Amino acid sequence: MMLDGMHGSKANGSSTGGGNEDPESSETVKDARVRKPPRHLSVIRHSVSTARLALDLGTLALISPQERQTGFLPVFRSGSCSEIGPKSHMEDEHICIDNLVEHLRASPSFPSPGAFYGVFDGHGGVDAACFVRNNILKYIIEDGHFPSGVEKAIKSAFIKADYALADSHSLDRTSGTTALTALILGRSLLIANAGDCRAVLGKRGRAIELSRDHKPNCNAERLRIEKLGGSVYDGYLNGQLSVARALGDWHMKGSKGSACPLSAEPELQEAILTEEDEFLVIGCDGLWDVMSSQCAVTITRKELMLHNDPEKCSRELVREALKRNTCDNLTVVVVCFTPDPPPPIEIPRTRVRRSISLEGLHVLKGALDSNI
Repeated sequence: MMLDGMHGSKANGSSTGGGNEDPESSETVKDARVRKPPRHLSVIRHSVSTARLALDLGTLALISPQERQTGFLPVFRSGSCSEIGPKSHMEDEHICIDNLVEHLRASPSFPSPGAFYGVFDGHGGVDAACFVRNNILKYIIEDGHFPSGVEKAIKSAFIKADYALADSHSLDRTSGTTALTALILGRSLLIANAGDCRAVLGKRGRAIELSRDHKPNCNAERLRIEKLGGSVYDGYLNGQLSVARALGDWHMKGSKGSACPLSAEPELQEAILTEEDEFLVIGCDGLWDVMSSQCAVTITRKELMLHNDPEKCSRELVREALKRNTCDNLTVVVVCFTPDPPPPIEIPRTRVRRSISLEGLHVLKGALDSNI
């Protein structure tokens, strides 16, 4: 705005014409003509035009005019697959809801389009995973912060589910579960994770991780655990649990509300979906123990280009993890954001011969982006 103002002053000064021009004002105009714009003007403009999410009962929209022009709205299609794997008991649970308005029989004022997905990796029995699967969405929707404060509603819902497990007389208090949920309202994708499940976005063939694995030996988690009086032994929290965050496990926690090394609070990460975002892969650690995020995205994209079926993709990921000798239960959910299969990726021809695969290029680019 300041630059526009100076430009306007320059125009006004040149239009007055005549030989009675004040020498001092003439020097000022001359100085204004040669003055250069700030070096970081593009950064300033970008920060001013950055899209902000405006969410109320009837609207979920982006403020940025540039984003509005794209007219992109996701269309949700999902498929899932679960296998017991080499374990003797199946303790995973998951949920897939492609149409929240229809599922909840919500009023027209409910944010739309909407979808909800989740994976829950139980341990010490299936009680905790089953309970969280059946109740977590209800706790989110019924929270007083929803939908104007979605992040607060989700965090509150995780804690409420954790406390409900402590209060229940019919559920095993030693049962626990990790939990990862994906709530999509319009173009806003909000991932909440407590544990070592993982969400990965497929962006034109590149893997974008939208969650962090909460392992006890992760530096951030180790510091948090030790600060609260816990310890990490051989990769296990207090020598007992292989995750740093989980719901349930009340035999390892103190009284409700007290600070505890084993936390039920989720980490949240938000992404605004664009035309480049093709699908989401969420899965329990049985998948990620034997497969990188980029490998999962590469396999999923290749399968979608063949048959465009997210359920077949989830089956293929489970099949591949079993081939790689996973030691855990397997649960995978694949969510597509368009009705069409991903388009082929065109690589411009160059005179220099490449000795790296397309997948390798995506891994390298992701590593470079993360260091910026």
